[in-house]
Amino acid sequence: MKSNTIYNLCYVAAGIFLAAWIFVSIQQMHQYGGWLLMLFFLSLVVAFRGNKFLKGFSYTVLIFAAVSLSMYYPDYFKTLGGFNLSLIIVPLLQLIMFGMGTELSMQDFSRILQMPKGVIIGIVCHYTIMPMIGFGVANMFNFPPEIAAGIILVGCSPSGLASNVMCYLSRGNLALSVSVTTVSTLLAPLLTPLLMRFLGGSFITIHLLDMVWEMVKMVVIPVAAGMLLRYLLKGKATWLNKVLPITSMIGIVLILVIIIAKGRDALLQVGALIVLATFIHNTLGYLLGYWSARLFKFNERDSRTIALEVGMQNAGLASALASKISTSPAVALAPAVFGPMMNITGSLLSSWWHNRVPKDDLVDNEKIADEKEVLKADIL
Repeated sequence: MKSNTIYNLCYVAAGIFLAAWIFVSIQQMHQYGGWLLMLFFLSLVVAFRGNKFLKGFSYTVLIFAAVSLSMYYPDYFKTLGGFNLSLIIVPLLQLIMFGMGTELSMQDFSRILQMPKGVIIGIVCHYTIMPMIGFGVANMFNFPPEIAAGIILVGCSPSGLASNVMCYLSRGNLALSVSVTTVSTLLAPLLTPLLMRFLGGSFITIHLLDMVWEMVKMVVIPVAAGMLLRYLLKGKATWLNKVLPITSMIGIVLILVIIIAKGRDALLQVGALIVLATFIHNTLGYLLGYWSARLFKFNERDSRTIALEVGMQNAGLASALASKISTSPAVALAPAVFGPMMNITGSLLSSWWHNRVPKDDLVDNEKIADEKEVLKADIL
């Protein structure tokens, strides 16, 4: 009862902070607006933790809270004591990828060999559907070259770790999801630069070998180091499994905040269009990924998995990579917007699927029930 009261009070507090934000915005007292908007989102974060359905959105709302401060007070997130904060973007991404490496084992790679068709189709769909949609969306909206390149960069990136969580919630094939994420990430240092050179080269200059080397430093080396540490520790440091996911979540928030602060002016000019473009990019990825899987005769669980693996990208990697391939902060805007967007749409889609048991599972359950009846009859 006490916890329910706290959650309800947080909803009330959120309403008060929102009303106060609207008031100061009308009065053009923008020096207070960022703090009030942040407190509104933080109140929702706590309130959502008390609701089974909304709980999955709490991390995304936390990102909004941080981004609110970044939009209102960008100067605080550009430098710290004369130190350029954009310099920590790549180390933060490397820490995130290191954490991913500590979660991988040889068993994950053996699992890939057990379902080669699913992994191959998932990878092919991922690295064809999303890059082409990104290219189409970038041209359709006639964005400035730097923003268009950022949209294409998102499409050329590997699938994100968030897809594994959404796959689990949507009753998909978690083993297939982890396998596709792993392989797409390991192939990214080669495929992402090649696709960017082919599709994004007309918008910004892409130095292929330099981009490959940057991705090796961001992805391959940290992931390999994480796997090596896991092997050396042999399960002796279980606390890492608790610390690194939290560290990764904080790292993603910091990356987004710094990127938003750098590109704030450009985002204010075309922000609504970027949101619409990333929504189209993201949702078309789900749609085409799902029906591509059905076209190849995959069952419902695997089709859901491939849909999420296609539509959900590693926006954090794309954001960090943007800072290396271009000096313009506008390139990183689309990845920064895509991250929260895919978490919202992915949560909604996985919640909808969660309440609809795949027909394959129903058939399997019926078969099991029939087998039990046969065994019971034989015994009697």
